[in-house]
Amino acid sequence: MTKEEIMELDSEALEARFSEVKEAIETNAEGTDFEALSMELDSIKERKSFLAEEARKADIKAVIDEVGTEPTTIEIPKEERKMTDVMEIRKSAEYANAFAEYIKSGDDSECRKLLTELATNGVVPVPSFVEEEIRTAWAENKLLARVKKAYMKGIVKVGFEVSADAAAIHNEGADAPSEEKLVIGIVSLTPVSIKKWITISDEAMALTGEAFLRYIYDELSYQIAKKAEDTIIAKIEACGTVSTNTAVTNVAVPIVENTGTLSVFAEAIAALSDKASNPCIVMNKASYATFKALQYSANYPVDIFEGMDVLFNDTITAFSAATTGVTYAIVGDFGVGTLANFPEGEEINIKYDDLSLAESDLVKIVGREYVGLGVVAPKAFVKIQKEIES
Repeated sequence: MTKEEIMELDSEALEARFSEVKEAIETNAEGTDFEALSMELDSIKERKSFLAEEARKADIKAVIDEVGTEPTTIEIPKEERKMTDVMEIRKSAEYANAFAEYIKSGDDSECRKLLTELATNGVVPVPSFVEEEIRTAWAENKLLARVKKAYMKGIVKVGFEVSADAAAIHNEGADAPSEEKLVIGIVSLTPVSIKKWITISDEAMALTGEAFLRYIYDELSYQIAKKAEDTIIAKIEACGTVSTNTAVTNVAVPIVENTGTLSVFAEAIAALSDKASNPCIVMNKASYATFKALQYSANYPVDIFEGMDVLFNDTITAFSAATTGVTYAIVGDFGVGTLANFPEGEEINIKYDDLSLAESDLVKIVGREYVGLGVVAPKAFVKIQKEIES
């Protein structure tokens, strides 16, 4: 075929002619004009390049023509799309209303209807803002916000050093240093159920959707967080002064005894381990007032709290009420010394009872959070106690 004839062929005819030329060359039949076939192959390649370029230009034009008329579709992986859909549903007012009715009636069918096949794990998730309410309760509690968190199933065992020999400098050729004697203690964090129940009136029950849920979760979240804080304080107060690997309260918390001199908080810092690098003070507000009054009356020119944040907890005995051996302040690093483990996550589970107090037109709502709390590092805290005045 001549070059002019080849340049008129479409893609299908071009491929057919290419096959014919290729076969003629491969068979090497007598009388074959290889030079003519070679020239024809060049013409076929040229035609193929031309058709390919025309096709590319057509594709570009089609894309340009569709811009502004057809939305671009981005394919999202199925699991990622499913998670996005669940998050969007949980943010909706419709789901908040359905979840509020679920708490009131115990019937989760409306929630599941909205979630459809997305609720595959058998658990009806709380609305997004409720989850934020719970997290906010812990975050806004200045003490709990400092506590380390974990999310491990079952009882968590945390090891700590009871005693150990120091490292040694070894000079080349000298005898090997003595083997280290290391004693390890174990703290077991057994999860407990922190519960809070409240009663609400029929008027409050008439609230719907987000208003009802905020009314319930604000109170339950605050009270459960407060109980967790008080539990941590009680565990610190229960610790002995010497670490042991046998006792339940086996993490050492030293004691500083003081009659109320303004150097007491500096003395407490000196008793902390090197790891406790971000200590704070926890005391009753009445004790805070006592020490500020001492500072003012003595014209003390520097911060008596040594630059540490002062947090308040009303379960700690006030300085004025403390007797010998009673703790009136705690100094320590909660980020190093304590751990909160949530084996079921931080969500607060709700149970609803409209029968027990029906004769009083009241409804009982119980909130529960499952958490293990413990002191996990020795000398991360110091208890300040009142000593006998001489």
